[in-house]
Parts: sequence; C-alpha cells; structure tokens
Amino acid sequence: MRPLTEAETRALFEKLARYIGENIQLLVDRPDGTYCFRLHRDRVYYLSEKLLKVATSIPRDNLVSLGTCFGKFTKSQKFRLSVMALDFLAPYAKYKVWVKPGSEQSFLYGNHVLKSGLGRITENTAQYQGVVVYSMADVPLGFGVAAKSTQECRKVDPMAIVVFHQADVGEYVRNEDTLT
Repeated sequence: MRPLTEAETRALFEKLARYIGENIQLLVDRPDGTYCFRLHRDRVYYLSEKLLKVATSIPRDNLVSLGTCFGKFTKSQKFRLSVMALDFLAPYAKYKVWVKPGSEQSFLYGNHVLKSGLGRITENTAQYQGVVVYSMADVPLGFGVAAKSTQECRKVDPMAIVVFHQADVGEYVRNEDTLT
C-alpha cells in the first residue's frame, strides 16, 4: 500500500470532481479525522489515517483490502470509479437524477436511463456531467454520465437515452466474485 503519485492523484481527483465538484476537500478533512487515498494492486482505497497506521504492520503480500475501494486504474492508467464509492459520492453530489419506480430495475440491471424513466433531474445539469442516480424515494442507486443537458431532456423523445450507465448497486450481485 503506497501513496498515489501526482499523476494518479490528478486522475482520481478529476474523476471525483465530475461527480462532487469542490466537495473533494470534505472527503479528506472530515470531522471524525483525516482520511487519505492509498494504492494497492492498482486499486485506490479510501481509509482513515488511524487505520493506515495499524495496517503498516501487515506485509503487502498478505494484505487483501483495506478501507473502501473507490476504484481502480486500468492498464492504460485511466481511473475507473467503483460502485463502492457511491456511499461517499451521494451526499456531496452536485447533479442528481431521479428515476421512476418502473425504471429502477432496468437501471439496476446495467441499462442506461431513458427519458421515459426519468423522474426528475437537477436544474442546469450540463451534457456529459457526472450524475448520481436516485430512486424517487431518495435512495442512491448508482451513478452515470448525463447524455443530455437539462434543457435537452425536456425536448427529446421518450426512448432517448438521458443518462449513460456507469455503475449501480446491482453490481454487488452481478459481480460478487470479482469485487474486492
């Protein structure tokens, strides 16, 4: 487990900024202590500094996971955000999308959100902006990228894609053997 390099930190923060904007600072300096990001086997973990100090006594080969896995770096050094970061992204999300009850299941199966399943969308959401997808009962379901801006969503036909799927809580069931 090692600290992230400058390039890795930039890639991580750019990805997080798409979803939570300037609220990244709130992830690091929390009221319950200072938290940090660490890299272990191409995966980025989010953990408290107290836990980090305890983990230094464990050899790297024996360490499987520590803290919350926020995502991983691909072979081409691009950062891919994981669904496990949803609990930390949802409270600070700048742009949100609510889906109708009939479309929740479709989204949880890994499909994009169509205009017909769109319940509400945050005002002034730009195209290709990161959004957190909620149910109408304000339960975070996953996150994605807005395919259309708020203004464009009002004019498109019901079968047009308005949110590209990135990750959802259904992945816990679909990929339970590969998630760490």
